[in-house]
Amino acid sequence: MTLLSKPLFKKIHKLYGPPPTWSRPEGFVSLSMFILEQQVSLASAKAHFEKLNSYVKKFSPKEILKLSDQEMRACQISRQKTKYLRALSEAILKKEIVLEKLRELPEEEARAQLIKIKGIGNWTADVYLMFALQSKDIFPIGDIALVNTVRELTKADTKEEIIELAETWRPNRTLASFYLWHYYLSKRGRS
Repeated sequence: MTLLSKPLFKKIHKLYGPPPTWSRPEGFVSLSMFILEQQVSLASAKAHFEKLNSYVKKFSPKEILKLSDQEMRACQISRQKTKYLRALSEAILKKEIVLEKLRELPEEEARAQLIKIKGIGNWTADVYLMFALQSKDIFPIGDIALVNTVRELTKADTKEEIIELAETWRPNRTLASFYLWHYYLSKRGRS
């Protein structure tokens, strides 16, 4: 049974067409962006990233670690996210994680390596796996837009009910998530 045979996705497809093929390159820049996107709007995170990116010679772990707290604040990076970007930078430089090798690992092992780093939780690991590593069967239950969209379009309300519903979308939970985000953004006139 394909995803489009399910009434929910058939409805979204009929309203807005297929979702974009969202992806990001693997590596430090994308993972840093996902850290900056935690609990803020995409527009806000993008503005903060651009400010930080234009401040450093090259957006790299080494350059991030050179910045003082004051320089990070001047780039509108919160104290918390400064700690997270530094933790990621240190883990990469100490070879505690090799982002280029995550693709070779089983999904759960890649996730485990990511969430060992301070500031990378399940949501950040999920979206990195989905967008950068193109994992096909991820449903990021920590994503507020996805959860609210499921609540709006289905009878599922609790976290448990939403997880149970998402299980019926296996092995295409990433595509299901893309459809739900597509609905969420399209309904609000955003892309």
